[in-house]
Amino acid sequence: MRDLRDKVVVISGAGSGIGRALAQHFAQAGACLALNDVEADALAATVELLGQGPAVFATPVDVSDRMAVQRFAGAIAAHYGRVDVVVNNAGIGMGRVPFHEMDLALFDRMMAVNFQGVLHGCHAFLPHLLQRPESALVNLSSIFGLAGIAYNTAYCASKFAVHGLSQALQQEYRGTGLVVHSVHPGGVNTGITRNALAPSAEGEAFHQRFLKRAPEQAASVIVRGIRRKQRRILIGAEALQLDVAVRLMPNLGADLVNAIIRRQVEQSLNRP
Repeated sequence: MRDLRDKVVVISGAGSGIGRALAQHFAQAGACLALNDVEADALAATVELLGQGPAVFATPVDVSDRMAVQRFAGAIAAHYGRVDVVVNNAGIGMGRVPFHEMDLALFDRMMAVNFQGVLHGCHAFLPHLLQRPESALVNLSSIFGLAGIAYNTAYCASKFAVHGLSQALQQEYRGTGLVVHSVHPGGVNTGITRNALAPSAEGEAFHQRFLKRAPEQAASVIVRGIRRKQRRILIGAEALQLDVAVRLMPNLGADLVNAIIRRQVEQSLNRP
């Protein structure tokens, strides 16, 4: 999808981070926007930031609520008459928690937002996307959807599920005008730690050590990947390296990555 001008682009989690940066990128490309976020004030701030340029339809939505997402999809179709691009971006993080100590209610919440939120977006918007001669469905996974990372079981499970769903949809809709993109960002400073479930000192040390890339950089890579119809979009050298490592050496690659992360977090915690 090279020409994004006048395309109707839906973005969940548009109140901050990659979602907000994507809204800015698509607006600059001349797209019409349909935005949601669970935080009404953050969403309003994004709309204000966009100014008077693009057409914007925005409403607060909790993507874990299936019926709310269905209503959102219907409202967009009624407002614009079509949907061309859907970016299932909304997500939450969690501190580094040993699995045996985890409150499984937090695990459920992680899956409800990070996976079921994507699931709801896919199911609600696919009928609209398939009506278009050319369309894109963009699901935000993570490098944590490529390899299992210790003390991040819930986050990894949710992002692996997004990756698996996206791969299955890619096969199911081959030969149509729809391209399904699975996005795997490396370290992006999205502010995800501010709203993390079960925050911890170790989790904060991890994020400060690894999440340094600006959301605008990630958004630029994603938009470029959509234009080029790349089904797998990897963001950052660490994402590329991890992808290669786990493909060539599934067990050893994951072991090496976890060893590096453990050492870096320990260094951050021990820093004077």
